[in-house]
Amino acid sequence: MNSLPGKIIGVTTEGNLSLVEVRVQGLAFKSIVVENPETANYLKTGHQVNILFKETEVIIGAPSTDQVSLQNRMLCQILKVNKGKLLSELQLSFGKLPIRAIITSNAVTQLNLEVGNEVLALVKTNEIMLSPV
Repeated sequence: MNSLPGKIIGVTTEGNLSLVEVRVQGLAFKSIVVENPETANYLKTGHQVNILFKETEVIIGAPSTDQVSLQNRMLCQILKVNKGKLLSELQLSFGKLPIRAIITSNAVTQLNLEVGNEVLALVKTNEIMLSPV
């Protein structure tokens, strides 16, 4: 599980759903939470949280990928590629923070992913979980 520390910079609520914006290293991440500030007291601007997402929920694209609906985008550098027969693990750096991604080995080959490459790591808004600090 990837875990990045951040601070809530905005909460938009409709009923029991909240769209929460969290600043991590100068980048705004968005998460849909099935809570609101009345039911979860940590959902307030300025509160520290960790954003959490599974390695299998990270999508890898070329740095110029901008015509997709995914809003959580991290420009990363590949530190290590552990290529298996079916799946591969990528160890990435997002600034000073480590990120892991698990993608198919076919995708590694198709995208010519190698150590040192710059990639865009994307995560769907509904795959980002929040954990209060």
